Amino acid sequence: MPLFPWSLCLCAALCVLPAVRADAEDASLLDGWQDVWLFRLFLNVLGYATIIIPGYFLISYFKRINYLETGRGICFPLIKTCVFGNESKTGLLDDVSTASRTDSESSSSARQAFKLIFCAAGLQASYLTWGVLQERVMTRSYGATEVEGSGERFKDSQFLVFMNRILALTVSGLWCVLFKQPRHGAPMYKYSFASLSNILSSWCQYEALKYISFPTQVLAKASKVIPVMLMGKIVSHKSYEYWEYFTAALISVGVSMFLLTSSTGKHPSTVTTFSGVIILGGYIVFDSFTSNWQDNLFKYKMSSVQMMFGVNLFSCLFTVGSLLEQGAFFDSLAFMTRHSEFAFHAVLLSVCSACGQLFIFYTIAQFGAAVFTIIMTLRQAIAILLSCFLYGHAITIVGGFGVAVVFLALFLRVYARSRMKKTGSKRVTQTPVQKV
Repeated sequence: MPLFPWSLCLCAALCVLPAVRADAEDASLLDGWQDVWLFRLFLNVLGYATIIIPGYFLISYFKRINYLETGRGICFPLIKTCVFGNESKTGLLDDVSTASRTDSESSSSARQAFKLIFCAAGLQASYLTWGVLQERVMTRSYGATEVEGSGERFKDSQFLVFMNRILALTVSGLWCVLFKQPRHGAPMYKYSFASLSNILSSWCQYEALKYISFPTQVLAKASKVIPVMLMGKIVSHKSYEYWEYFTAALISVGVSMFLLTSSTGKHPSTVTTFSGVIILGGYIVFDSFTSNWQDNLFKYKMSSVQMMFGVNLFSCLFTVGSLLEQGAFFDSLAFMTRHSEFAFHAVLLSVCSACGQLFIFYTIAQFGAAVFTIIMTLRQAIAILLSCFLYGHAITIVGGFGVAVVFLALFLRVYARSRMKKTGSKRVTQTPVQKV
C-alpha cells in the first residue's frame, strides 16, 4: 500500500498559496487561519495521515513476515481479509448481471416503462433535493432573526461528508446482509485509496460553494470530460473519435459563455473566485481517480453495493478520526443541538445521498449506462434552474444559452456513444479509442 504522494500535495499547496492569500484579504470570507480553506484541508489530510501511515507499516509488516502462511489465532481471519483478501476472482456478479438483463428483456413494455419512471423519479428526487440542501447548508445562516438579521453559518464541510458516509455505510451494510452477494475477494485496505480520494472530492464539492455559485459548480462537473481527454492525450497518447473532440469543444464554449457573462453584483455567493476554481479543479482530479480506482477493483467480481460498503467504511474511519483529532466533531454536534433546522437538513442530505447511490446501481443494472447518463444530465440542467429560482442566481441570456450548449453537447455524446456501441461489434478498429 504506497504512501500518499506528499510531495505532490506540497507542490500543489505552493501553487495555490497566492490565491489563498488574495482571498484572505477579503474579510467577508475569511476570519483568520481557521477560515482559510487550504489550512483546513491541511488539517484534514494530517488527520488522515495519522491513520494511513500506521496502517501502511502494519500492512508492510504482515506481508514481510508472510503472515498468510505463518499466522494463527483469533485475529487471523480479520487480518487475512484486510491485508490479503481471497485469491478467488470469481463470483456471482456475472450470473446476477446476466439474470437481471434477461429479466429486463423478458418483462413487458408496461413493466419496463414503470421501472424507468421509478428510476428517473428516484434519481431526480434524491439528487435535486440533495443539491438544494447542499447549497442551503453551505451558503446560508442558521438562527437568524428578523430584527438583527444575523445568524450562524456551518463551516465544517468534513462533518457533512461524515454524515453522508455513515448513513451510506449503514444502508449498504444492511443491503449486503439481506441480499445475496458475490464472494468477496479484494483486500479491504485497497478500498482506502478510493475512499481517501472520494472524501477529498466530496470535501472540495462542499467547500467550493463558499466561493462559487451552485450553477457554476454544476457546469464545471459537467465539463470534466475536457481535462480527462487532455490527460489521456498527453500522458497516455490516447486517440479519440471526431465527435468527442466536437462535443468537448462545444462544452468549453458553453462554459466560457456562462462564466464570462454571469453577473457578480447580486449576492456574494454568485462571485466566482480563484480559490473556488482551484477547489473545483481538486474535485475533478480526486473524482477522476476515484472512478478509475473503483474500475480497477471490480476485477475481483464484487457487486456495486459491496464497493459502496468498502469505500464508505474507510471514509467513516478517516473522517471521524480527523474530526475527533481537530475537536470539530463535538463542535458540529453542538451546532446541531443549537439549530434543529440544520440537524434536519444534515440528516435529509445524508438520506438523499444514500438513496441516490442505490438508485444509481439499480438504474444501471436495469437500463444501462446510457439511460442513466441521460437522466443525470437532465438532473444537472434542472438543478441549475432550481438553484436560480430558489436562491436568486442571476444568469444573463448569453449565459443561459451557454448552459443550453453544454447540455446539448452532453446529449450528443450519449447519442454518439450509443451508436458506436451498436456498430462496434460489426467492425474492428485498428487504433484503440479512449471513451470518456
